[in-house]
Amino acid sequence: PRYKCGNQKSCPQNYFAFKIISGAANVVGPSICFEDLILMSNVKNNIGRGLNIALVNGTTGQLLKTDAFDMYSG
Repeated sequence: PRYKCGNQKSCPQNYFAFKIISGAANVVGPSICFEDLILMSNVKNNIGRGLNIALVNGTTGQLLKTDAFDMYSG
């Protein structure tokens, strides 16, 4: 069977499925999947160098904002 975000097992009821994949230098970018929807990735062109953050409403699961914080340049 296929589970949300490609996870190995399904999440219990009243829990959200998510998967965060770290990038590899400037070769492979990170990605964030939430409830089988890709929130951030190279394909969506919304990732950056440093910390990539997706803000999601913990009750509804609605995406509120995505952003990247460049920790290298200050």
